[in-house]
Amino acid sequence: MNNSIGKRLEEYTTKRPQEVLLVTVEIAEEQDKIAIFKGFSSSLMRPTAFDPDVQVIPDEAIILSIDRIKSPYNPEAPCYIQQGISGEAMQDLLFEVGV
Repeated sequence: MNNSIGKRLEEYTTKRPQEVLLVTVEIAEEQDKIAIFKGFSSSLMRPTAFDPDVQVIPDEAIILSIDRIKSPYNPEAPCYIQQGISGEAMQDLLFEVGV
């Protein structure tokens, strides 16, 4: 099993399909926003590889914040469950669902 944070966040959304995670990361000194829903990640700022085995959040990425949003995600009117979660605080939620 791959224990990278990206894979763990994807697994979290398969266990909580009513949530979308909006993750702000820093990759190679550039920020990116990534939406994760039902086990799939997609960058909102740059192209995402068609191959689902290519990690959207690489191991060297720094998680700046995570927002939990009710599904379905409407970018014009998101319904936030929780905003600005740190990578460390998200670990508790990941543990809670067993990932």
